[in-house]
Amino acid sequence: MDFVLGAGAAVLGTVLASFINAVSFRWGTGLSIAAGRSRCMHCGHTLSAADLVPVLSYIFLRGRCRYCGSRISPQYPLVELCGGVLSLGTYWLHPMPAEYAFWLAIWMLLLFAAVYDLRHTIIPWSISSVVAILALGHAYLIGAPLYDIAAGPLLALPLFLLWLVSGGRWMGLGDSVLELGLGWLLGLTLGLTGFFLAFWSGAIVGTALLVCGRSLPAGRQVTMKSEVPFAPFLIAGALAAHFLHVDFFSTLPALFF
Repeated sequence: MDFVLGAGAAVLGTVLASFINAVSFRWGTGLSIAAGRSRCMHCGHTLSAADLVPVLSYIFLRGRCRYCGSRISPQYPLVELCGGVLSLGTYWLHPMPAEYAFWLAIWMLLLFAAVYDLRHTIIPWSISSVVAILALGHAYLIGAPLYDIAAGPLLALPLFLLWLVSGGRWMGLGDSVLELGLGWLLGLTLGLTGFFLAFWSGAIVGTALLVCGRSLPAGRQVTMKSEVPFAPFLIAGALAAHFLHVDFFSTLPALFF
């Protein structure tokens, strides 16, 4: 039964992630998110149900449109796979229906925020605000200690100051709002861990992009002025802290509280 439920959770995650893909392409364009059939972005042909099976359609079609032969963005299967893994991991960690539903909603919202930030280098306020509200409500319902409630503002403050001092050149305001929700979601010690993991991984990737980007053609080179989306790093750090139980600061409450 656990295997069946786990497989069902994985399939559900891929389906939700497929919807996230569609929303990420339509959000802010004036196109309806809920209405309208999916179409090929190159030839405009309406896609059939066989073209929209998460992951499998991309494999069977060999990454090309059935109707015009144009390449399909690898974003589709990658995001769908991420959704399946997130949903399966959430089921293993939170098998109770209410907890599973809450955490699945959180991770799907964060997956959308990461995908959208990667595509457009901006985080929709509505998404980060919903995450923050859900996280604060969850912290209140489980009776989180005061230092975990304070984790949201404390972790968001450095990012807010970077945005304020730089006038938005170093950091976007949306990153601090996102971190506000992540702090409430994870609490102080896990939140701090995710925060540090985000900066460390961001520094490593940023340095690699600068080194490798010098060999790219003119106009595509990565420089110190290039925008690198930070939300995916914040979310990846939170994922590592939550799912892998990575906690560098587990003794902190005992020392100060």
